[in-house]
Amino acid sequence: MTHLKLIKSPVEIKLTDFTLNGDPILFQRRILSEISDIFLDHQAAGMLPADTIVYTVQSWLPVPEGTTGGLFYGTSTVMPGKVGNEYFMTKGHSHAKSDRAEFYWGIQGQGILMLMDRQRNTWGEEVFPGSLHYIGSNIAHRLVNISDENLIVGACWPSDAGHNYEEIAKYGFSARLIEIDGKPILVPDNKK
Repeated sequence: MTHLKLIKSPVEIKLTDFTLNGDPILFQRRILSEISDIFLDHQAAGMLPADTIVYTVQSWLPVPEGTTGGLFYGTSTVMPGKVGNEYFMTKGHSHAKSDRAEFYWGIQGQGILMLMDRQRNTWGEEVFPGSLHYIGSNIAHRLVNISDENLIVGACWPSDAGHNYEEIAKYGFSARLIEIDGKPILVPDNKK
């Protein structure tokens, strides 16, 4: 930093599609063949194109990962679609440092933020443009798109939180969000 110099922010949010522009931005894309095992109906997953984009994530990490006292920002976009009667969703995770919290907020579309505590109680919060969600410590979380448009959600989390995907990959959530009679319903998942 130069003393008494006005500078432009290194990252901007494009308000038409909420993409991030600048440096450094990380971009991840998850296609169905990479995450098909998170869905209950493997046969239905196999009938969809393997390269179907299920969701994307953009992240701005202005400090090195693991930095105490820093913050990261990101947007997740979950595409509309279903595998059988189960909506497109993110893999879901908890934090490697489980005592770290996170904020999510709805930007576009309609969805459900699935949450699960350490006792494997699972519930969901409705996500919509303007909704604000506090994800407390020791809570696993996953986004689910229940609409016909992209679900875009903003996030801010501590730079030392880390991600624990392995636990969800091994044990899953204790419930699944499926469409029954045209409505999203949480049902127990006894498969894992």
